[in-house]
Amino acid sequence: MDVQLTIGEFSKMTYLSVKALRHYHDVGLLEPVAVDPATGYRRYAASQVGTAQAIRRFRDVDMPIDEVRQVLRATDDVVRQQVIVEHLERLRRQLEQTQLSVASLQALLADPRPARADVELRAVPALTVLSRSRAITFEDETGWLADALTGLRADAVAAGFDVTGPDGALFSDELFELGEGEVVAFVPVAAGTPGAAELPATNVAVLVHEGPPSELDQAYGALGTIIAERGIGGPGPVREHYLTASSTEVCWPVAIGTRP
Repeated sequence: MDVQLTIGEFSKMTYLSVKALRHYHDVGLLEPVAVDPATGYRRYAASQVGTAQAIRRFRDVDMPIDEVRQVLRATDDVVRQQVIVEHLERLRRQLEQTQLSVASLQALLADPRPARADVELRAVPALTVLSRSRAITFEDETGWLADALTGLRADAVAAGFDVTGPDGALFSDELFELGEGEVVAFVPVAAGTPGAAELPATNVAVLVHEGPPSELDQAYGALGTIIAERGIGGPGPVREHYLTASSTEVCWPVAIGTRP
């Protein structure tokens, strides 16, 4: 016969607080074997200890409750393993991002001044592009942009269009100022390409950022400082050109007729 335990006893045996156990019951993740209808006291079976300990470990590595539920309810070992592996892969990517952020912060603390950099003043001609746009938040920008550019490249290849330059994106002032605004992803194509749009000609100050995208803010800081010092800022969205996986041109609009 399976021994029944009070919620306090079960809490001690599983390292899960009474509050956590009540929450897991409420969301249907770990239900007690019995609830006294008069007092509401919960009782758990000794056979549930292993499940509770597994839940605690999954939650310790920030697995969402819905995914923990998937693992616990999976009748197929392959499905269960896939959910766990996918979560661990997300943790690995988060760890990499954290390590990059720590290294970047250490460098910034060592020298908080914006780096002086070579800036090129460039007249960018009108550009024929395949594009997608969306009003998004800063938090969603990276994922949406990567998917949009991948989709545009795939569309161009499938249609046999000539791609004439590196992928890029336009970032509206609202995105920076309000945390949400329009982002335009684009892939340059030959003039006359069916379904293509045209980006207008513009004058920009260009700084090439060599390094991970997570440190692009340093390029923005350096470029913005130089533009502010020279008083040459102009209207229009900031443009980025993705030359390689680790090389990005940041193109800041400037007033017509300025000199570097």
